This record gives sequence, C-alpha cells and structure tokens, in this order.
Amino acid sequence: MTNLRADGLQVFRELLPGALPDVADDEVDFGGGFAPELIDIGIESIFGKLWTRPGLSRRDRSLVTLGILIALRASDELKAHFTIARNNGLTDDELAEVIYHASGYAGFPAAMAARSLAVDAFGD
Repeated sequence: MTNLRADGLQVFRELLPGALPDVADDEVDFGGGFAPELIDIGIESIFGKLWTRPGLSRRDRSLVTLGILIALRASDELKAHFTIARNNGLTDDELAEVIYHASGYAGFPAAMAARSLAVDAFGD
C-alpha cells in the first residue's frame, strides 16, 4: 500500500522545488485556520494519486492542467502551475501557445488573465 501523503509531498517537492520546508514529511504543516485539511486532501488526492499515475508524462499533465485552469480562471493555482510547467520542461514559447490555444476555447478574457498570471509567475 502506498502512502499518498508521502507520495504527494514528494511530487510537490519535485514540481515546486523550495516551496516546502526541508523537513520530514510528518513535520510538514500547512497551517491551521479554516478548513485546515483541504491542503492535505489536495496533496494526497491530486499530487499523491493523480500526478503519480503512469498514463501521462508530467509534461503532458502540465499541458492538461494549464488548459483546465485557464478555462476555470483559477488564478491562484494557475500561477503556480505555470512555474510547474516550466519545471516539467515546457518552454516559454510552448506556454504562450497554450494561452493562445485556450483563447479559442476558454475565451479571450480567460487567455488574457492567464497571460497576466504567467508574467507575474515569471517576473518578465
């Protein structure tokens, strides 16, 4: 049986190096406050279960994820996933093509919002 939390934290660390403190998995704390288990659910379900599946490469998963997040206008997640996509080998030209392509399916306003988030994520 796999440990979805450990697998998820490993994938998260690989996708976003430096985003988590360099501590043991059981010491990673995403903080309390309202709905404190939500991040753990994401780590286990999304990164531990989905991102570890063998059917698509991480690069391909980034392409799919970006398209979905652009369509949803999921600003917070989208900014992080532009960085993840770069870490998964997508070039800036390819990321621009994802935004261009999304404009035809998700709409021009969604594509413009994604472009702004990409600029924020990359600092250029």
